[in-house]
Amino acid sequence: MMDIFAYEFMQNALLAALLVSIAAGIIGSLIVVNRMVFLTGGIAHASYGGIGLAVYFGLPLFAGATLFSVLAALLIAYMTINERERTDTFIGLIWAVGMAIGIILVDLTPGYNVDLMSYLFGSLLAVSQADLYYMYALVALIIFIVTFWYRDILAVSYDTQYAKLRGIHVNFFYTLILVLAALCIVIAIKAVGLILVIALLSIPTYIAEQVSVSLQGMMLYAVCFASFFSITGLIFSYSFDLTSGASIILVASISFILFLSYKKFFA
Repeated sequence: MMDIFAYEFMQNALLAALLVSIAAGIIGSLIVVNRMVFLTGGIAHASYGGIGLAVYFGLPLFAGATLFSVLAALLIAYMTINERERTDTFIGLIWAVGMAIGIILVDLTPGYNVDLMSYLFGSLLAVSQADLYYMYALVALIIFIVTFWYRDILAVSYDTQYAKLRGIHVNFFYTLILVLAALCIVIAIKAVGLILVIALLSIPTYIAEQVSVSLQGMMLYAVCFASFFSITGLIFSYSFDLTSGASIILVASISFILFLSYKKFFA
């Protein structure tokens, strides 16, 4: 079985799976604790507009997705901070508009016939060295920011009132977490795609939350679970010639069901 990793494209896929798992474990923990899963879903779907933008103007796809995702995160943060009761409306609007822009720009691009399904549902086996370098940079940035501001992020995540009393700028860190989520989504595009990324962010994190007693521990467990799901799904997809993103989420979902069953009948 390990012979499949003798191929360069499988080595790239394995490294990409591990990088995605690190980002998903760290950021997934933050968005679950801060109840931002729905907000992150809006960013994920809106980022398709960035792919369309990159295709239309001939830019690197990762660059276009990063720009659009971060802008969507900033817009969502601004809207939801000032109009909390209208959060669902704003998310639905940004979600739909972002995807519509992406689809229209791709349609307007003359002669472009590349299958964009891989960006919706993932294609780990198509990860290039250039993609890996970009993913390395984004993961390093995420780790640096979370480590540097860990205490403030921890305070904001669990007790906003206490954080305000300590003089922490709660709105800044609320926005920062959404921006980090946007970067994580960009990293995950090649692994599970924009449609399935929320499952990778939430399933390992939910399981990790049940077996850990701290945010730091939750992040570590989530990274381990996400890595297991990603690598197992990668092997499964290669062995049976299936879409990598769907395979990873299928493995994660089965594991989630088994975990819930264990908790119900044996814990």
